[in-house]
Amino acid sequence: MTRTALVTGASRGIGAAVARRLAADGADVIIHYFSSEASAQTVAEDCRRFGNAALLERADLRTGDGIAALKRNLERAGRTPDIVVHCAGISHYGLVDQVDDRIWDELMNIHLRTAFYLTKLFAPSMVWNRWGRFVHLSSVWGVVGSAGEAVYAAAKGGVNAFTKSTAKEMASAGVTVNAVAAGAVDTDMLAALSADELKAVCSEIPLGRLGRPEEVAELVRFLVSEDARYITGQVLGLDGGWQL
Repeated sequence: MTRTALVTGASRGIGAAVARRLAADGADVIIHYFSSEASAQTVAEDCRRFGNAALLERADLRTGDGIAALKRNLERAGRTPDIVVHCAGISHYGLVDQVDDRIWDELMNIHLRTAFYLTKLFAPSMVWNRWGRFVHLSSVWGVVGSAGEAVYAAAKGGVNAFTKSTAKEMASAGVTVNAVAAGAVDTDMLAALSADELKAVCSEIPLGRLGRPEEVAELVRFLVSEDARYITGQVLGLDGGWQL
């Protein structure tokens, strides 16, 4: 049976790697993007090379209305995802007293509010079909906290708690919910760091290097597979040993 996977933030970075990996594994993929249409189109073309369908969907995930519009578009296209991977996100560096309401709202909306609405809108069909997978991209900072990134850490910590709670709600229906607490991964999110700063980050990681988007994608692929059907409510670290 061919599964349909919705991947948010799939035009670049981890989301793009996840979309490509799931397509390689036989899934039809819905590639969500917000502003990078050309990049999303490239990802779609890559996915189609595996012989699968790849549908592009632009949506503003920061509001419930935006996600509801995405769901309506998918229904018109005859696509109901039974896998949802939430990779869309932004970061912010700054001490708490430097954070204004706009920044707080932006981070909470894209990370936590989006996880809520994706679940609210797409879980019912999974429960009805008695099969489904949610994977939320979290962060090591959502587990251990981070000075200078308290808002980002709070948003990801909320995602972790939401993951555990919804896993309990849907377990009896055969729907699993997990999160990947990624460490420092070589994506645009680290582009603001200098070479010396990146070297300092790597020196704190036992494996001595940044993670690769493809490594995150491989873990996601496992979590949405039948092999992981007894794994739910977990926040799995993928951080090169950073939490040790």
